[in-house]
Amino acid sequence: MFAPNAASVLLASTVLFGLAVTTPIAPLEATAQPLEKRDYVIAPKVMIVDMFSYEQEAWYGIPEFDLLAQNITVPGLSPIYPDVHCTLSNDICQVVTGESEINAASTMSALVHSPLFNFTHTYFFIAGIAGINPEVATLGSVTFAKYAVQVGLQYEFDAREIPANFSTGYVPLGSTTPSEYPQSIYGTEVFEVNDALRQLAIGFANTATLNDSTAAMAYRANYASTAAYKAGSEPPSVVGCDVATSDVYYSGALLSEAFGNFTTLLTNGSGVYCTTAQEDNASLEALLRGAQSNLTDFARVIVMRTASDFDRPYAAEPDTVNLFYADQGGFEPSLQNIYLAGIKVVEGILANWESTFELGVKPGNYIGDIFGTLGGMPDFGPGSIFNDNPVTAKRSLGAKGKRAAVALGR
Repeated sequence: MFAPNAASVLLASTVLFGLAVTTPIAPLEATAQPLEKRDYVIAPKVMIVDMFSYEQEAWYGIPEFDLLAQNITVPGLSPIYPDVHCTLSNDICQVVTGESEINAASTMSALVHSPLFNFTHTYFFIAGIAGINPEVATLGSVTFAKYAVQVGLQYEFDAREIPANFSTGYVPLGSTTPSEYPQSIYGTEVFEVNDALRQLAIGFANTATLNDSTAAMAYRANYASTAAYKAGSEPPSVVGCDVATSDVYYSGALLSEAFGNFTTLLTNGSGVYCTTAQEDNASLEALLRGAQSNLTDFARVIVMRTASDFDRPYAAEPDTVNLFYADQGGFEPSLQNIYLAGIKVVEGILANWESTFELGVKPGNYIGDIFGTLGGMPDFGPGSIFNDNPVTAKRSLGAKGKRAAVALGR
């Protein structure tokens, strides 16, 4: 995830051998029977997916349920988050992936393939904090994505060395200009989730009273002077908009605009770039591969991100101040709103299980990846690679010796 600015990160880190490391919560003693003695497989109705300890702890000590009733060690999870936590009823569970794409992919793959669980009817609820685009929403806002776009999967030039006619140093893979659709496709560039389920989640979340802070109110007021940032100057709300995934913790108007343009390009103009995170495409790829093996249902995925910090400064504010030093005030509200909005989603699913959610919410849109792996025709990109459409799989050397994973047919 893209966490708070650097000043806040210092509060959430310890120094280990000279490196800043996010502090995990202390190991919890399992109250459940040992794994080898279990005579049943856990089939949760909701699996909450968090990325680091502060998101994880947003769900603890709440009146609605106790996720620490069972602590189940699962081989292959993060070394600092080795357990899945579940209520006694097994209706609700939680996993923590660790931050960044590699950690998310590794943890979610291990979880999906664990013989301890049956996820065929489970709703995976990604619930984390993120950076926010002030053109779309503000600090403390709660967002629900239809698309997740892997914006870092591009060529990169130092911006000081780009041609005069380039708007950015990022160029889609296999292409030669920033505005050309990627000609080399790896398969994880874009995921689309169930919009009908997303709309239900938005409806549930809209019943919540969101948290805010005095510092966030003061900081977001600076964005009112720029007409394009009007949404950034307003109070937090629930918004349907899309998430960008990148391991690089970027900041500034130029990079944010470039990745916003990339989101628009890859979704054929329908995506709305608003949040910045580090894990979602990785988690979604693991869930999609699970669905391909009938281990998960990709129609049962919700991606919620709450806004902890702006992805760019307000007018006249230096980029470094925005990222490193400003007290944006969004970190605490974003964490509290994970719970305040998220609990409404969880309760909505459980309260309407028999009537709506047990059999699943039928998607009215395409769901899946850019390849069309799960069937259907993607409404973004060049089309499915599986139904005689103009994308052909290749394993060869592309331009200038670069790997060509999937190249567009011509």
